[in-house]
Amino acid sequence: MEMLKLGIIGTGGICNNKHIPSLAKVADQVEIAALCDLDEEKAKATKEQHGIINAKVYTDYKELLADPSIDIVHVCTPNVAHCQITVDAFEAGKHVLCEKPMAATSADAQKMIDAWKRSGKKFTVGYQNRFRPDVQVLKNSCDAGELGDIYYGEANAIRRKAVPTWGVFPDKSKQGGGPLIDIGTHALDITLWCMNNYDVDSVSGQVFYKLGNLQSAAEGNTYGAWDAETFEVEDSAMGFIKMKDGSLINLRASWALNYMDAREASTTLCGTLEGAEIKHGGSYPQSELYFNQTRHGKMMSQKMDGEALVDYFDGVNEAPGVVEVKQWIAAIRNDTEPCVKPEEAFRVTQILEAIYHASDTNSTIKFD
Repeated sequence: MEMLKLGIIGTGGICNNKHIPSLAKVADQVEIAALCDLDEEKAKATKEQHGIINAKVYTDYKELLADPSIDIVHVCTPNVAHCQITVDAFEAGKHVLCEKPMAATSADAQKMIDAWKRSGKKFTVGYQNRFRPDVQVLKNSCDAGELGDIYYGEANAIRRKAVPTWGVFPDKSKQGGGPLIDIGTHALDITLWCMNNYDVDSVSGQVFYKLGNLQSAAEGNTYGAWDAETFEVEDSAMGFIKMKDGSLINLRASWALNYMDAREASTTLCGTLEGAEIKHGGSYPQSELYFNQTRHGKMMSQKMDGEALVDYFDGVNEAPGVVEVKQWIAAIRNDTEPCVKPEEAFRVTQILEAIYHASDTNSTIKFD
């Protein structure tokens, strides 16, 4: 099997904690041949930390793209840089996995789509939560019609007080927004995917700047007190998405909200035959998937069991990032579609942008 060569652009937390450990599981198929970061010492530290001894280090991503031996590029930069790097990577003839969200704006996301279509290469976006066992079970149930007509959904990404205090998360110029674009994007992705409904009629919403600029509110934050002086993005946001068939999605996202039931990358679905709910992250140390229905004239609920693990021996389930990268590499090798399709990620970006715009203008945004 021919070894594929891969370059990673952006060597921050998502590169070190998700991409490189996941790629280690396909080391027999993919070599990390290059690392790029504006901070050369940061890229060198990543190379050293993971023992990627043969990887070249760059500070200019265009030099990495100029290497004809590189087959695949993973874009792990702040959100506003996704577009230009991805477009340039396609023009250089590379396959691209771009971290979520696809882009900070729908105009940028459209440029990425256009460049991808011109290139003939593979393109996907890093929505790894699709590959969790609970989400996979729910998706299979939805596709089998077990919930019936799904007409209401909730996409939940609610942190009580877990504002990220590292990197550029509070910097609007680099990220494009706060929790809505950062973690709300995951909850919305799995909700739309399970409903298999991307046909949006209108979007409304409200974005809140209530706690981020209040230094006293930073006390008790999971990652240490944030700096209210440099907190430029929203601390919470709510969106209301109406689909053309009349179904609705209620999206809730926060880094800081005085709310008891914290959960992340979670969804609730209500259908004509059954309902289902995933509780993940925050208040839930283990993912919980419930189905609710009527049996023999009585309301019932059913919970998915976790693995019955044995000390010192792993179960069969792999980390979502590992499953993500395995299917991504298989899509490249076998010329098949990756699970996360660019058009789906594009719609997520459109909706998130519409919520920001609806809040700014106190209006409802109609989709064509």
